Amino acid sequence: MNKVISIMIGLLTAISAQAQEKWVIKSNYLEKPDTVLIFKPKNYQKTEKYPLIYLFHGYSENYKQWSQTTDLQKLSDQYGFIIVTPDGFTSYYINSPINKNSKYEDFFFKELVPKVHRSFTVDDRNIFISGLSMGGYGALRYFILHPDYFNTAGSTSGALEIDPLNFKKVSQHFWQSNRLMDDLTTNIGDPKHTDWTPYSISSLLKQHPDFKKAFIFDCGTEDILYPNSLQLKHQADSLKIPATFISQPGDHNTEYWNKSIEHHFVYFQQHLKK
Repeated sequence: MNKVISIMIGLLTAISAQAQEKWVIKSNYLEKPDTVLIFKPKNYQKTEKYPLIYLFHGYSENYKQWSQTTDLQKLSDQYGFIIVTPDGFTSYYINSPINKNSKYEDFFFKELVPKVHRSFTVDDRNIFISGLSMGGYGALRYFILHPDYFNTAGSTSGALEIDPLNFKKVSQHFWQSNRLMDDLTTNIGDPKHTDWTPYSISSLLKQHPDFKKAFIFDCGTEDILYPNSLQLKHQADSLKIPATFISQPGDHNTEYWNKSIEHHFVYFQQHLKK
């Protein structure tokens, strides 16, 4: 009996390994290679097309954050989605106007996206994106700027407003230093001389008044970034954007994200285009 169990465990491990891939992509737009984890449904077949989800990690984390936060293979199997988790470093997922080696948006759309579509059979009608904290910002940014590529999007605990005073407070709260401010200054410019507000989600929505696509976002009520989500909720309502906002007890931590991300998968499943 023990031998049979061992064989079964070995088979399940082999299937899981086949369903997961790891890429290291040398980029023309980034200072160093980008590492990407990909999770495919264990019954993946090249003859079928699959929905696709990009998951963006938060500031100070990396491509492994989501796989360490929740069971991505289980979600991939349960919902039948391909899941892609790239490394966003501390880029805030933008093209830096001052650092030629930090053009993350170009990397994403000109290198990562084509590679994903070459490698897998993707249902082009059902491409989604979500993320946490900095990644929640990046997900909504890409959705607003590239609405034709994505079906819909999500953000959990999003750092949505690029505000120097707020970010200085956040940086001190989490790291007792100005590291967040220093990284953004390197990427965007000194806030004493450079206006950061055009990068905020609220500003992007104002810059794209025709944007009316539905999306989901949430934040824990004890989260230091909760006011960012409340502001987006009020703005979405005033612009008549059909956004779904979930407010629930929770803080800016793994325990909260482990629970919150499943709401996004359910939402994406409900928005699948047939």
